[in-house]
Amino acid sequence: MSEEEKRKRAVAYFREAFRHQMKGDLDKAIELYRKSIEALATAEAHTFLGWTYSFMGDYDTAIAECNRAIEIDPDFGNPYNDIGAYLIEKGQIDEAIPWLERATRTRRYENPEFPHCNLGRIWEMKHDYARALSAYQKALELNPQHVPAKTAIRRLRSQLN
Repeated sequence: MSEEEKRKRAVAYFREAFRHQMKGDLDKAIELYRKSIEALATAEAHTFLGWTYSFMGDYDTAIAECNRAIEIDPDFGNPYNDIGAYLIEKGQIDEAIPWLERATRTRRYENPEFPHCNLGRIWEMKHDYARALSAYQKALELNPQHVPAKTAIRRLRSQLN
């Protein structure tokens, strides 16, 4: 099979996996993401497979998949942010910080506001409201329509006044 055929097959499996994931059919999504990876391993497929495991509360497996994504493409920002988010969910906020900071410096990231918003969550948990506000404002600079950042800024400003 040619590389182009492998890529097309991987993309088709990936798209179908995503549809199943969004419908809540997580076992089928996992099966299809794995088929996508078998056809052609990509950082995206590993990251989305990890995201699916996170939907099931399996953060350790989700983190392992994100680490595989980083091995394939260290410039892809999503897995760094996702590891940070999963560590937050596990209550390991100090461990999450370097992952989120790294996500803010990656070259390829469709949603660069996400790690800033997650850092804002951490600074809020640590009661460092000035840093939290700054992180949320940076997220809003990157995406002026980002509702979680807008909401967090309003909430923090009302608490601080």
